[in-house]
Amino acid sequence: MAIRERLSGNEAVSYAIKQINPDVMPAFPITPSTEIPQYVSTYISNGEMDTEFIPVESEHSSMSATIGASAAGARALTATSSCGLALMWEELYVAASNRLPVVLALVNRALSGPININCDHSDSMGARDSGWIQIYAENNQEAYDNFVQAYRISEHKDVLLPVMICQDGFITSHGVENIELLEDEEVKNFVGEFNPEHYLLNTKEAMAVGPYAVSNYYMESKKAQTEAMKNAKQVILDVAEDFAKMSGRSYGFFEEYRLDDAEYAIVIIGSAAGTTKDAIDEMRNEGKKVGLLKIRVFRPFPETEIAEALKHLKGVAILDRTDSFNAHGGPLGSEVTQALFNAKCTMEVRNYIYGLGGRDFKVSDVKKVFEDMEGLVTEGKEVEQYQYIGLRG
Repeated sequence: MAIRERLSGNEAVSYAIKQINPDVMPAFPITPSTEIPQYVSTYISNGEMDTEFIPVESEHSSMSATIGASAAGARALTATSSCGLALMWEELYVAASNRLPVVLALVNRALSGPININCDHSDSMGARDSGWIQIYAENNQEAYDNFVQAYRISEHKDVLLPVMICQDGFITSHGVENIELLEDEEVKNFVGEFNPEHYLLNTKEAMAVGPYAVSNYYMESKKAQTEAMKNAKQVILDVAEDFAKMSGRSYGFFEEYRLDDAEYAIVIIGSAAGTTKDAIDEMRNEGKKVGLLKIRVFRPFPETEIAEALKHLKGVAILDRTDSFNAHGGPLGSEVTQALFNAKCTMEVRNYIYGLGGRDFKVSDVKKVFEDMEGLVTEGKEVEQYQYIGLRG
């Protein structure tokens, strides 16, 4: 039976961690993810969990300890944001290349500089090629649900890759919403026990974790990671199907909102999808055929599925909450455009940058994007290929 609660995104993720009751959680505080280790350590102190909490001296140490615990055979996780993720950089690649199923609760925050503590996706998108699975939430409910599914994905024998569960800093992490929690026993049974096949503390097997790879072996290791990431696509869908049977809430690689008969669509990630939906509803009432594709899973990137969902459109606007600084767009813009090109789609496509450093993203901004795309298609109006939304004059 569902438990109705009012929780912030950080509280929701912490509650999921309590229900999963992992073996080890090293952590170091950084805004806006600090509350997650705070809540978890309180659960432990109150006797509600028996997780081993390790206070460390930095985020680099946090991920290092998480890797060590996972390599030893423990179910392990940590949490961080922004510069904390940047300080983990070396270890992100170690976790992925060693095929360790650790989970990271990432609360998205702008990377310095200049110093900013508000939301954008520069931290996680900067790590998009580190070998981690990346799953994003629009709201607090999704943050909770995604975390409950994380270990089932990462620990699957055909995957064995780390998972980054992302939510937008302050917008969802500190915003309180009504959500539905699962019963503790349901989560426990759904996630199951962690029984690794290979681990360092297994006295019956001699093994090494993270050995030096000479040129004759390094490429094969990278290819194995690639195959695991490919396998993760089906596993993500299978886990989501099982989760839907238990919770009644369905998930996939993305959400299609009023997209079936749309002529123009926005592609976006995270909490701004809610603002986009509000604008779409208003424009639908005005007779405009507009829709949304909200990306949930960015790694592995569901290229063919995205192209299939968008192929009928006249115009697509791809909105990034970070900039690749390649002088022509953001990471979501680049990858969705490539997906459409590979599928031989010929609609008009434009890339926009929005919300950097917590800049407001409004319903009026969404409407302006749709107006741009309609003007481009129907009247041939010039629309800049790569532009920022909401810049001050």
